[in-house]
Amino acid sequence: MMNNIRFLGFVLAGLLLTAPQVSAEPLSKAKKGDWPMWGGSTDRNMVSGETGIPSTWDIKTKKNIKWIAPLGSQTYGNPVIVNGKIFIGTNNNGNLRPGIKGDKGVIVCLDEKTGKFLWQATHDKLPTGRVNDWPEQGICSSPWVSGDRIYYVSNRCELVCADVNGFLDGENDGPFKDEKYKEKQDADIIWILDMFEELEAFPHNLATCSPVGAGDVVFVATSNGVDEGHLNVPMPDAPDFLAVDKNTGKILWERNDVGDKVLHGQWSSPAYAVIDGTPQVIFGGGDGWCYSYAAKTGEVLWKFDLNPKDSKWILGGRGTRNAIIATPVIYDNKVFLSVGQDPEHGEGVGHLYAIDATQRGDITTAGRVWHVGGDDFHRTMSSVAIADGLLYASDLSGYLYCLDLKTGKRHWRYDTFSAIWGSPFVVDGKVLLGDEDGDVVVLEHGKKMKEITTINMDNAVYTTPVASNGVLYITNRRALFAIQGTK
Repeated sequence: MMNNIRFLGFVLAGLLLTAPQVSAEPLSKAKKGDWPMWGGSTDRNMVSGETGIPSTWDIKTKKNIKWIAPLGSQTYGNPVIVNGKIFIGTNNNGNLRPGIKGDKGVIVCLDEKTGKFLWQATHDKLPTGRVNDWPEQGICSSPWVSGDRIYYVSNRCELVCADVNGFLDGENDGPFKDEKYKEKQDADIIWILDMFEELEAFPHNLATCSPVGAGDVVFVATSNGVDEGHLNVPMPDAPDFLAVDKNTGKILWERNDVGDKVLHGQWSSPAYAVIDGTPQVIFGGGDGWCYSYAAKTGEVLWKFDLNPKDSKWILGGRGTRNAIIATPVIYDNKVFLSVGQDPEHGEGVGHLYAIDATQRGDITTAGRVWHVGGDDFHRTMSSVAIADGLLYASDLSGYLYCLDLKTGKRHWRYDTFSAIWGSPFVVDGKVLLGDEDGDVVVLEHGKKMKEITTINMDNAVYTTPVASNGVLYITNRRALFAIQGTK
């Protein structure tokens, strides 16, 4: 397999990677309007230029609450908002489709203005059980919406393309005609790439990747991981990463760089940008390495080991070597990424790096711009947010950090006193962050730490706040809250 890439006869040169070169602007010029993917844009920077976002709200008195939409019993997916519709992953326990019973993964489609339920995509659990598809976890993938199509990874380890209108338009579009659920409020599937059956990927506990797209190509990690005993990789030859034709579902190229070196699972999501003139797709591997691939060919441009060379992986989180769960964030030709583990493994030493993405080869030493770790940063599942020369990062131990973007020097650290699964989000002069206790802290965006308020959302917030079209969205385990200031 030359260069570890398998070409399947599709000519990538004809598929233009037309996504614009993206980099985070000052907050005053950050992205506004729709929020079509995890992170809002392909650089995955958790920053919005929306204004008029309230600093306070109350879910009991409904102060500044526009609407509340019920979801399942466990929600880990983040909402995306496009063309008047909201899409979010959860489980089936919300009984939104009364005729469909049992534990399943779903993508819910809501009306943006009212929160009204429109339709849902429903995916049965894998018969192999919790080793591949953990009970009640639903769908954790945040879709990418492009035109009238959404792309997401199901709990069954499938890359799914569906019509944004479901069957509400009365049509069964695309080549896929075998939908199990075909009522008006069900999903109209266009095509499915079954990474579990067709590619023999073996997701550990759950497939979770949030796809990223550029032009006619969608990029996705397969979630290939270890077995139930955590000792072996059952499918070491299965691909870790894919480039797929978004129109047909055909694989364009694939990579297997992690292979049998997976530590646990592979739960990170990719980022994309044109870096120093070269389209790159960035992937955080389950071996603790960050890989950059040429978006058109799959060639490895560079790789970076995010763990010290003397670190060791020990089962149950007792070691010092970590995998990557966070999503890479791209800014100013650099990649910002940190390491972590399954939250059940508890706290531990972590590492956050700024990486020079213009270099080539193994750039573990030469590409390191700055590093924060040891007692100064812990294991994390969270991605960073960058605005106005400041970088915000959080860790599982419950700390929110404000760092200097150029040097990594800490300006301040805030303690939430609770585990953090989501990521910090910057909007309208504020930094917001949810935690496992269900609190959302609101701080002033800036070099000096100032807490504005802390608001409880009734149960755990495992997701990241999102702002779109003048509205703030926050998801707890059971509901999506639309928050809007009174004019």
